[in-house]
Parts: sequence; C-alpha cells; structure tokens
Amino acid sequence: MKKIILITVVFVSLMFTASCDDQLELSNPNALTTDQYWKTESDAQAGVNSIYAMFYKDGLWARWIYFRLDLTSDEGFSNSPWTELADWTRFNYINYNFWEGNVVTWRDTYKAIFRCNQVLANVPNISFQNEENKKQILAQAKFLRALHYYYAAVLWENIPVVLTPSLPNDLPEQKNVTEVWAQIEKDLNEAYADLPSTWASDQTGRPDKGAAKAFLAKVYMQQHKWADAKTALEYLISGPGAKYSLVSNYKDNFTDVNENNSESVFEIQFGDQRKGGTDESQSAAVSSNRAQFFAPRSIGWSDGQARFWLVNAFKQEKDKNNGIDIRLKHTLFYPGLLADFGDKVYGKDWQWGADEAWFRKGARDYYRSNEDYYNQVNYRLIRYADILLRYAEVLNETGNTAGAYQYVDQVRARVNMNTLAAAHPEIGNDHDKFLERLKTERVLELAGESVRWEDLKRWGDLDSQSSVDKISLRDPDFKNFKVGKNQRLPIPQVEVANNPNLKQHPEY
Repeated sequence: MKKIILITVVFVSLMFTASCDDQLELSNPNALTTDQYWKTESDAQAGVNSIYAMFYKDGLWARWIYFRLDLTSDEGFSNSPWTELADWTRFNYINYNFWEGNVVTWRDTYKAIFRCNQVLANVPNISFQNEENKKQILAQAKFLRALHYYYAAVLWENIPVVLTPSLPNDLPEQKNVTEVWAQIEKDLNEAYADLPSTWASDQTGRPDKGAAKAFLAKVYMQQHKWADAKTALEYLISGPGAKYSLVSNYKDNFTDVNENNSESVFEIQFGDQRKGGTDESQSAAVSSNRAQFFAPRSIGWSDGQARFWLVNAFKQEKDKNNGIDIRLKHTLFYPGLLADFGDKVYGKDWQWGADEAWFRKGARDYYRSNEDYYNQVNYRLIRYADILLRYAEVLNETGNTAGAYQYVDQVRARVNMNTLAAAHPEIGNDHDKFLERLKTERVLELAGESVRWEDLKRWGDLDSQSSVDKISLRDPDFKNFKVGKNQRLPIPQVEVANNPNLKQHPEY
C-alpha cells in the first residue's frame, strides 16, 4: 500500500515567513506564519510528511540525482544531444552553476534538510496525547535528514551542516566530510532509538529500525569503519531486525506488482495518480521521471544509457542449467534481448546499435509501449540483497573471508547460479581476490540501482591513476577523470559567491 504519498503535499503549500521589516505590517491572509503554525499534532504530522514530498522533486529522486549516481559511474553514460547535460557525466564540469547537473540537486537537498530542521525545531514544543507518536515524528525527520546528508556527502563531500531552520541571511560554515559523516551517524542512531520495528500497513513507506541500521551500515562502510558496519548489518541479518528475505522472483524488485515486499529495506513510494509538475501545488506529481529519461530511443528521451560491458559481464558465467544469468533480462535492454530471452521490448522490435544498452529496472515495458513523466514504480533504495553483499564485504575486510561466501551464495542461489566457491575456486581465502569478485557480484545484482558511484569511492578505485585507467577501459568517459578532483562535484558557484564561509573545493 502507498498511503503515504497521498498526504505528502498537505504541508508543502504553507508559507513560513519572517518579518523583513517591522514597519511593514501587511499580511497575506492565505499564508501561515511560523507563529500560527506548529500548534497541533496534525501540524506535526503534515510537517514530517512534507519531507517525503522532496523525493518527488527534480533535483532528487524524481529525476536528476540518477545522472550523478548512475551515469557518472562506469555503469552508465549520456549520449544526449544536450551537450552540457552529457558533459556532466563525462567529468567536463565547465559551468559549476549548470542547473540540471549540479545546482538543482544541491538546492533540493538543502530544501529537504530545511524541512527536516523545521520539524526538529518545532515539534518538541507541541503537546501530544501519545508521546511515542511525537518521538516517531522526530525520528523520521532525523532519518530523512541523515539520508539527504548522506547523498550530499557522497556527491560533494565537504559541505555545510545546517541543523536549525535557515534564515535568508544565514551563512553556514563548511564542514569536512568527516564531520558530515559524524552528524549522519548521530541522526541515524537517534532515529533508530525511536523508530518502530514495523509500521501499520497504511503507513508503508516510512523508515523503520531496519532502515536506520541499513543506512548506518552504508555510512560506516564509506568510512571503512568495518566493525561498526558489521554490527549494524548483523541487526538485519541475524539480530532483532532479521525480518527480511529475498523474494523468489528477481523481477519483483523492479515493477509495481509486488512492492514493499520482504526484500525491501527502504523504498521510495512513487505513484501516478497526479499528473502535475514537480512544484509545490496540490496537484504536484508523486512520480519518477527516471524511465522517461533512460528509455531506449523512440520510447523516451534516451538521455541516459548503460555501458555495454555490463551485458558481457552477465554472460561470463552460466547458471546451473547452462543458461544466461536471468538477471541480465531484468537489468538491461540490449540488441540480443529477444534472441537471448525471447523478450520483445515494450511489445515491439527495435533496431539498436550492436554495442548499445539501456537500464531496464523500473521501466514499464511489462504492460505499456512507451514511457512518460509519471512512472509509479517504487524505487528500492536499499534491499536485502544489497545488505547480504555488504555483509560479505565487511566479513572479508575483518579477516573472515571464508565466512563471507555464504552471503554471496544466498544472492546467487536466488537466480540459479552455482556457489561462488564452485564457480571461482581460484579465490580461496584471498582477501584481494574475494573483493575483486565481489565487485562483479555487486554489479550483477545491483546494476542501475544507484549504488555504483559510492561503491567505487569506498573501494578506492577513484584514488589512483592506475585504477582509474582500468575503469576507463570499460568506460571511456573516465579518460577525462582527474584523480584527486573528480571524485566529488564542484560546489555550485552561486553558493560560493553568496556565502563567504563556503569555499570552492581547491582542485576546482
């Protein structure tokens, strides 16, 4: 059930204003001020719901963040005729104020954080009949603030950490990424304490304790805090939060047919019931535009494509029946799809170049012949297969390579692949060989799910010229990659110009 998306826009049309001039006492009868608002439990609930509405904005999970997380990685690229858009997946950052490539994601990130801070500043002063409800609202705001700071840290690294409602004349100080990680950890730990283990069915889409632990694991792993990550992941695998399991049908993770299933740890709830834009109106859409921008030619805009090396990666190893890894069918569109699996894309035959591929996850070819701006398929931000592979990585990093195999094998078994030891006996208990194979296992399971960029950063694959040169063999855009520079985005120059406490990254 997707009840949460039906109520997220109740709050967003409210105006929070502060007097700029005491001599002006004109008031807008249609606007609410902060003095008038934040009085009741319903105010608090509408306030936290407004944070979820930010998932549906252009700069975030409605559209442009996928260009940063998927297309900038070696999994994807852009061949868009809009040269500046494509250049921002080629590390050709000329105009740091390019809206679609940089500024809109920065703006919407801090807009989401502002909404979190409004809730955290004002809800404690509201009386509740049940204090647990208040705690859960505050915990959601902390979780969502951590989520948005997480992706901001992955993209820009050294950024302002704003923890109170912003005013127009604020000049927040820039923090080192280590301080950003620390704040995210704090928010997630505090959120975990007050989030429920499960929500009622009409509240599906809100984070629970498992989601908080999963994001904590991600934060710890990006910092190589392997022991802390291990503890967080064990909560989900063998501890009190061990309620997850892999669904039998891999495809069920990428359609609207079986959403919020046993594999889902946290997913963004999308819907197609409103056909508006991404503004703040009551008719604003709650949809994803990703499929429209990543669709094959003649289906959508085709501004984002997958690298063809992914197709070859799936074909390097046969399954137990000597067939092709079934995950390829559900991950990519490519010229051989019909021959390999008998699949007709969007019910039609399309002529593509021999080395072209597109991301399939989240597309709606299973019931329609084109895409639009109103894709209702939920986006699984974290699912249990990712958790299992992360746990295998952590075990390998903490000296238990032998114990890591079983968690990779669970993921492989779901799609009828042989055990890792049987398929790759050369790995043994060698840490480096296991990690190299795990990099491939994560691609086969998670390609096109917005984790590859953070993976490359965590593995240090962007830290040396030799490793970047290897990436460039499968993604020519990395020939433009400058080590020590392009592992993070430039800060929008307009932000730097307006805030003397904010410095552009020195390499830019």
